[in-house]
Amino acid sequence: MFSQIEDFHDWLADEERSHAFDVRPVPLEDLTGWSFHPDTGVIGHHTGRFFTISGLLVDTDQGPVRSWSQPIIVQPETGILGILVKRFGGVPHFLLQAKMEPGNIRPVQLSPTVQATRSNYTRVHGGRPVPYLEYFQTPRRGRVVADVLQQEQGSWFLHKRNRNIIVEVDEEVPVLPGFCWLTGEQIGELILIDNLVNMDTRTVLAGYPPAPGPEDPEVRDASDVAALSWFTEARAGRRLDRGLIPLNEVKDWVRADGRISHRLDRYFSVMGVSVEIDNREVSRWSQPMVAPRERGVIAFLARRPPASDDLELLVRAHTQAGTFDVVEMAPTVQCAPGNHDPDRRPPFLDHVLSAPPERILLDVVHSEEGGRLYHAENRYLIVEVDADFPDDVGEDFRWMDARRLARFGRHCDHVELEARSLLACLRFLDPFPRQGAHR
Repeated sequence: MFSQIEDFHDWLADEERSHAFDVRPVPLEDLTGWSFHPDTGVIGHHTGRFFTISGLLVDTDQGPVRSWSQPIIVQPETGILGILVKRFGGVPHFLLQAKMEPGNIRPVQLSPTVQATRSNYTRVHGGRPVPYLEYFQTPRRGRVVADVLQQEQGSWFLHKRNRNIIVEVDEEVPVLPGFCWLTGEQIGELILIDNLVNMDTRTVLAGYPPAPGPEDPEVRDASDVAALSWFTEARAGRRLDRGLIPLNEVKDWVRADGRISHRLDRYFSVMGVSVEIDNREVSRWSQPMVAPRERGVIAFLARRPPASDDLELLVRAHTQAGTFDVVEMAPTVQCAPGNHDPDRRPPFLDHVLSAPPERILLDVVHSEEGGRLYHAENRYLIVEVDADFPDDVGEDFRWMDARRLARFGRHCDHVELEARSLLACLRFLDPFPRQGAHR
C-alpha cells in the first residue's frame, strides 16, 4: 500500500529498472515454433495451442464497405482476467501487477492480479505457474464481486472472450514482488496517465459495481427496457456473415519483407517479434503480432440533461468483423482516422477532433492488449456537446445514462471493450467530470 501516490511511482520506477526487457521485430519466417501452413498460409504454433492467424471473409448489410477479407487472430480458448480486492480500514484496495508485455509501448504497465490465457495457466509453455490463480478457480477463497465473459476487440480477434472476475477476500494475501495494493482513488489518478493502466485492468475494473445508493427500481427498469429494446432491434435487424478462409486467399493483403500488410498501407500488419522478459513464466520466446498502422480515436459525446447532474453518453450500435453477437454497444466514435477516405469519415469524428479544450472532459492515451497487439494505442476522449447539438442522431445511436451503460457492461456481450475502457475511466473519477476537468 502507498500512503502517497509518489511512493507508487518510485516503486514502479524500481520495477522498471530491476528487470530486463528486449523485444525485437523479426520476419515471420524466422519465428521459433511458428510456421505457415503449406496449403492455407495460416500461421500457427507447433503445439496447436496459443492462437493462429487466419483469414476471415466478412459480408454485412451495414457500413460504407459491405464485404471484405482480412487477417484475424483466432484464439478459441477463454482466458482469465482477475483482480483481488481487500479492504484495509474499510477502504477497498485492488491488487495489481507491474507487468511487461511484448507489445507495450511503455514496457511496464499495471495489469490485473491474474492475466493469463488458458494455454498459459495450464502451462503449455512449460514455464512457472501463474501467481494467485487459485483465488479465481473453484473451490474459491473469497466472495465473487463480478464474474462475466467479455469479448476483446472484434476488429482483430474472432470471437475472443476472457473471463473478467473480481474476488474480494478477508484473509491475509501475501504480496509477491511486482504486485501492489491500490485504492480506487489512486487508480483514478493513474488511469489519467498515458499508457500506464493496461487494457485488461480497465476492462475488469469497468465491471466493479458502485456502492449501493438510492434508486427507484421501477424507473430504472423501465428505462433499461427501452434501451435494451433499441439494442435488441439493432441485433435482430443486422446481417453479419463471416467465415474463415485460408490466409493466403485474403484479398488485398500482401506477404512481403517478413510481414503481411494491406496493399494501401492501411489498417494493420502482421509481424513477428523475438522477446526476452526475465520476470515472466517463460523468459524467452517469439510470436506473431498484429501492429495497427496508426493511433486510433475512441470517444463518447456526452451531455447533461436539464436539471440533472447525470452524464448521458451517445452510444452506438456497432458491428465489427469478429463480434460475437453481431452488435455491441460502443462509443460514439471508434476508428483510426487514416483508414477512411475523406468522403467516408465516420459520423461525429470531426466533431470530436475539433472540440475546443473547454468541452473535453477526458483526454488520455491508453495502450491496447500487449500480448497479441504491437504498439496498439488509442486516444480516449469524452467530449461534452453544445446546447445546439442536433437531436437527430440516427437510428444507430442512442443517448444513454452513463450509469445505465455501466450496468449493461456487467453483462456478457453487451458493451464493447473500447466502451468499457472509457467507463473504467469514468468509474474511478469523482464522481463524473465537469467540463475541462481532466487531461
